[in-house]
Amino acid sequence: MKTQAAASIFFLATSLPSALGWGTLGHQTVAYIATNFVSSATKTKFQSILGDTSTDYLATVSTWADTYRYTDAGTWSAPLHFIDANDDPPSSCDVEYSRDCGDTGCVVSAIKNYVHFNEIINPNYLTCSEHFIEQVRHNNCGKVPCPCKLEILPADVHGSLFEGAALRYPQISWRHVDCGSQKASLDFVSPFLVMETCNLDVHLYLSDESIQFIGDIHQPLHDEGLDLGGNEIDVTFDGSSTNLHHIWDTNIPEKYVGGYALSDAKSFAATLTKSIKTGTYESEAASWLDGIDLSDPVSSATSWASEANAYVCSTVMPKGISAVEDTDLSGTYYTKAIPVVELQIARAGYRLAAWLDLIATGSTGL
Repeated sequence: MKTQAAASIFFLATSLPSALGWGTLGHQTVAYIATNFVSSATKTKFQSILGDTSTDYLATVSTWADTYRYTDAGTWSAPLHFIDANDDPPSSCDVEYSRDCGDTGCVVSAIKNYVHFNEIINPNYLTCSEHFIEQVRHNNCGKVPCPCKLEILPADVHGSLFEGAALRYPQISWRHVDCGSQKASLDFVSPFLVMETCNLDVHLYLSDESIQFIGDIHQPLHDEGLDLGGNEIDVTFDGSSTNLHHIWDTNIPEKYVGGYALSDAKSFAATLTKSIKTGTYESEAASWLDGIDLSDPVSSATSWASEANAYVCSTVMPKGISAVEDTDLSGTYYTKAIPVVELQIARAGYRLAAWLDLIATGSTGL
C-alpha cells in the first residue's frame, strides 16, 4: 500500500492536477456556502482582513493554499491537505489521528495549527524563538517577497519548525529551550514566525489556509492512504484517461454543475444553501455541528475526516479497486457519487461558516 505522504514529492512532480482538494469549483462552492451562513460580525471581520467587501471575499482566496503548495517554497505543505488513513477499503474504513497523521503533518494537524494562531503568535511564545526570528530578519528577510516565499528559513527546515529545532540548530542561541505548554505549538509554526518577522498579516494567511483545509477534509479520498488516495488508480471519465482521485476532486462536480467558473460555484452554492435552509438537508444540518469545538480542533477535524472516509467503503470503491480500475466511471458510478459530493460540499460550507464564526466572535448562531 502506498500512502500519500510516502510519495508526496514524486506525486507533486507528476500529478499536480490530481491534488486540488475539491478542485476550484468545489472549494469556491464551499466558500460561498460559508458566506451565506456566517454572522454579520464574522462577515465584517473577514472582509476587513481580506480587504474585499464583495460577496466573493471567501471564494477568491479558497484555493490559495493549493497555489502555494505548488511553489518551490510551498512543497513542504503538501501533506497538510490530506490524512493517510491506514485502513483496508472496502472491508474497513476508519481514521485514527495518532496512527494516520505522519511526521510531516496532515490536514487534521493543519486545521489544529491554523486555528490556534493566538497561542502560536502570542508574545510569550515568540520569546522562545526570539533569536531564530532575529537571525531570519538579519539574514535575508528583505530579499524575498512575503508572504508567499519562505526561502528565508534554513534550507533543511522545509517550512516547519518543530520541537527539536533548538537541538537541530545549535548555532541559534535560544533564550528558552523549554517553553512548557507552548512547546507543542512549535509544529509548523515557521510561516507565522516569517509573518511576524516581516510584519505580515497573520490573520490573512490563516483565513486562506482554514478555508482550504476544511474543504479538503470533506473530500473522501483526502482521508484515504490507499494508492495515494486513489491517485494511482487509473480510470477513465467520459472517455478521457484520469485517476480516481481526480474524478472526485474535479470531474464529477464539474460534470454535474456544468462548469467551473466563479459564477458556477456561486450558483451551486445557492442551490445547496437552499437545501440546507429549507430542503433536503434542513432536518440534519444542525447535527453537522455536533462536537464542533475550537478548543479541541483535533477531535472536530478527525470526526469530519472519519465521516468522509466512510464513503470510501460505501461509495468510492464499494467493490474494491478492481471494480473501478481501467473503467469509465461517467455513467452509473457518477450517478451514485453525486449525492455524496453534494452532501460533503454542503457540510463543508456549513461547518466552515460555524468555524469562522467561532474564530471571529467566539460563538455561532447556526
